[in-house]
Amino acid sequence: MAWLFLIIAGLCEMLGVTFMNWALHRHTVRLWTLMILAFCGSFGFLELALQTLPMGTAYAIWTGIGAAGGVLTGMLFFGESRDWRKLLWVGVILVATVGLKLIA
Repeated sequence: MAWLFLIIAGLCEMLGVTFMNWALHRHTVRLWTLMILAFCGSFGFLELALQTLPMGTAYAIWTGIGAAGGVLTGMLFFGESRDWRKLLWVGVILVATVGLKLIA
């Protein structure tokens, strides 16, 4: 269950950053509220995951999901550069995340 909680925490982190970007451009209470809820969900699920998983592993995977997801979300929805080097480094993050899972 801890790994599921960690994945959900990472996805909530991605949502929080996405809502933050939208909120900074549109200034609506709804988007700010969604951003706060997403970040609260992220920390809540991270807390649940940390009850079982080692802190270093959980934190690294949580930030990896958030970082890689943020880059991909920016490319897909916000017109950010799709340079092959960005994708290469996102791939490195994902490989490192899987590696941490394998040894945890």
